[in-house]
Amino acid sequence: MDKVDHARRIIDRKALAEKLAALADEHEPQGEAQRREALLLFKAALAAGREELKRRLEAGEDGPANAQARAYLIDQILRAAYDFVVAQVYPLPNPTSEERLAVVAVGGYGRGELAPFSDIDLMFLFPYKPPAWGEQAVEWLLYLLWDLGLKVGHSTRSVEDALRLAHTDHTICTALLEARAIYGDESLFAELRRRFAKEVQGKGGAFVEAKLAERNARHQRLGDTRYLVEPNLKEGKGGLRDLHTLFWIAKFAYRVDDLGELAAKGVLTAEELRQFHEANAFLWTVRCHLHTIAGRAEERLSFDMQLRLAERLGFKDEGGVRGVERFMKRYFLVAKDVGDLTRIICAAIEDEHRKKPLFSLPRFRLGRTRLAGFQVERGRLRVADREAFRKDPAALIRLFRVAQEHELDIHPDVLRQVRRSLDLIDDKLRADAEANRLFLETLMWSKGPEIALTRLNEAGVFGRFVPEFGRVVAQMQHDMYHHFTVDEHTIRAVGVIAAIERGDLKTEIPLASRVIHEIHSRRVLYLAVFLHDIAKGRGGDHSVLGAETAMTFCPRFGLSEAETEVVAWLVRHHLAMSSIAFKRDLGDPKTVADFVGLVKEMERLRLLLCLTVADIRAVGPNVWNGWKAQLLRELYWRAEERMTGGHTAEGRDKRVAATKAGLRERLADWPAEEAERVVARLPANYWLSNTLDTQLRHAELMRQADRDGAPLAVDRRIDPARGITEITIYTEDHPGIFMRIAGAMAVSGANIVDARIVTTLDGKALDTFIIQDATGGAFDRPDRLARLVAAIEQTLAGRMIPHRLLAEGKAPVGRSQAFEVAPVVIVDNRLSNTATVIEVSGHDRRGLLHDLTRALYDLNLSIVSARIATYGERAADTFYVRDIFGLKVEHEGKIAAIRARLLKALAEPGAKSEKRRAHPRDEAADQPPA
Repeated sequence: MDKVDHARRIIDRKALAEKLAALADEHEPQGEAQRREALLLFKAALAAGREELKRRLEAGEDGPANAQARAYLIDQILRAAYDFVVAQVYPLPNPTSEERLAVVAVGGYGRGELAPFSDIDLMFLFPYKPPAWGEQAVEWLLYLLWDLGLKVGHSTRSVEDALRLAHTDHTICTALLEARAIYGDESLFAELRRRFAKEVQGKGGAFVEAKLAERNARHQRLGDTRYLVEPNLKEGKGGLRDLHTLFWIAKFAYRVDDLGELAAKGVLTAEELRQFHEANAFLWTVRCHLHTIAGRAEERLSFDMQLRLAERLGFKDEGGVRGVERFMKRYFLVAKDVGDLTRIICAAIEDEHRKKPLFSLPRFRLGRTRLAGFQVERGRLRVADREAFRKDPAALIRLFRVAQEHELDIHPDVLRQVRRSLDLIDDKLRADAEANRLFLETLMWSKGPEIALTRLNEAGVFGRFVPEFGRVVAQMQHDMYHHFTVDEHTIRAVGVIAAIERGDLKTEIPLASRVIHEIHSRRVLYLAVFLHDIAKGRGGDHSVLGAETAMTFCPRFGLSEAETEVVAWLVRHHLAMSSIAFKRDLGDPKTVADFVGLVKEMERLRLLLCLTVADIRAVGPNVWNGWKAQLLRELYWRAEERMTGGHTAEGRDKRVAATKAGLRERLADWPAEEAERVVARLPANYWLSNTLDTQLRHAELMRQADRDGAPLAVDRRIDPARGITEITIYTEDHPGIFMRIAGAMAVSGANIVDARIVTTLDGKALDTFIIQDATGGAFDRPDRLARLVAAIEQTLAGRMIPHRLLAEGKAPVGRSQAFEVAPVVIVDNRLSNTATVIEVSGHDRRGLLHDLTRALYDLNLSIVSARIATYGERAADTFYVRDIFGLKVEHEGKIAAIRARLLKALAEPGAKSEKRRAHPRDEAADQPPA
């Protein structure tokens, strides 16, 4: 372990030893008083040392130095304790050959690194089976450490035991690989090190493969991407554990104690060694601060911690990019460097031992050794000529295309050569027709472009060849909706389009899987998907800025003026279809008319559908669901019908008549008079907004309730395919019914994602609520459904008052506390011919929808229909309302009152509205979908 600066300011072991020695004169050996006084001295020393380390960290000391100093503190505590044990507690004047003990640090502590709340991993090493004295000494030391509040992992082993276990257990082998003697019998530890190097370390292949398999399993468990927006600093891909794995592999294979020795061996260049030290320093600095802020061993960079870490580490808001996003961009770039270094060292080990490749894709056919100017060696592309890229810069793009087309891996040495040649990617190469053709083919590879695009990105080629993309590499979006960085999201979206085109998603996305083959220009679609988020983080509306980028970018890749205009239009309006589908009443003819007015032609409708689906699916797990798919399909079908001439007023009347006839036919076994009464009591817009199966269920529900004289009837239908539960309520209509039902559902833990409100011509409410559980799935547990129905009944009967039950816990909870969401209320009379449309956005919380609908009730407004949506921490709800006369609200004073009252509802106690402000950035108009 390196020398620690000003070590005695952390702990003065000599002074501590003198105080402990004085206890011999004051207390009986092995007495309780002696132990109690000793513990107080150790506690005081440990507390003072920790306070000094905290001060140093907050004063700007880097993580490795602080972690090393913390290990030094524990070393000194253990050494003082050991001396105290052998001198006063269990003195051993004439030890036998068996009564020898070495206290050994293993794990991170063995490397001489400890975060503020790291475990202390120890091995108590004896020459043989521990004698009685040894067992007593170890027990005393462990109880002391536990009483000090330290988390200790320990083992007691002989040299033979340790070596035997190292042969069969890779975890124990790793622990011994980085073991470090703290105190005690030095010759005992030296014997262990000598025999370990000879008997275990010389047999390296299995260990290396085991460590890589362990790493891969860990990555899979944590998401298998280094671009998660809440990464695990220690265990995640590109995190500290990957650096540790790198260290273990290098130490085992090359028998080095320091990675600096790898540079001397030619495994790493000086620049790569610098990258390692910089990555290690950054990650350790973040980890030490993370533990200190959390007050525990926290390893996940949660949203709230990201904010506090960015502030601590001096990342400020700049150029429209928030400080927290600049901090996380730095983290993701470091994680990328860690991945690069791992590949380099593993490739070197592989070549040295002539093993089978540790990283591989399907093997290229035997007998073929050259391909498009590259060598093929054991299924991987290599470059024989070190000047190949300088002689032909386009080969920097061709390399990835050839690997993609022939399903080959790329040797890490070649990737290293690529990184050293990035200066060759200049304006001349960007204008090169061959290079652009190769890039476009790579992007549009229907078999799956993600691997090649990820390689291009991680090698640094992507960002240099397309500088606009380089600006969003590692660019995160600090919210709970987006799960990946912008570049990762973009690559995933392109992959989704390719999967749709291949037909892999026919079951999940049948409509897009059909219409994608009716699109005239594949490259328009692929480039639109690639460019849709290209302008994120520039300090303006990224859709507008992205469309401008598309106008200059597309001609570079050979698109015609007409194709370029369509790509730019798609980028400009890539949020339009999801916004309308999820926020507007699709049963309102003006909604469809306005959407058709924007789209204008079927080709753009098909393109926009496919782009929208890919965008949402690439946001993250559980974001796409059957309900969203249904809404997009419904909007597509209604727009298609209108654009192909099937939605004229005359056509509408015919459809209504045909739908009524269809229901009459399904009710053929009813008495004719009863069937006609059901048909006659439903309004015209009902017939165009519900399927025939739904109409039949409603008819049966109303009939049974009327026969039974029931004041309330509730129908439940679970739709697993769409991930929803449909609750239909039939009762007397009265003011505030939506508010009360919303409250009952909030009390029951159900999330309303859509509401369809129907008032029959004879004054009954036939309201349908689409609900989900907290995870975005169907609300389908029988016990919870039973409680929900009971809550609705009690609320409508006046026996339950939801707002009283919801009074507690209104503030945002959990992860959402980390975010500031500006409350917004928009009142618009242009979006519907028959109702005023109110859009409400704010910080989501339990009972928010009830508060909003209660506010509308207080304002004497009736809700005609509603669209309810949540995007991470942001609630975005839309209400179609009318006044007490059934008219739009057009008086300015009334509109102002609506805004004021809804803003107050958004800022109920606990929401801290006076402190919540939006950040000036382009995402203000960019919540759904990505």
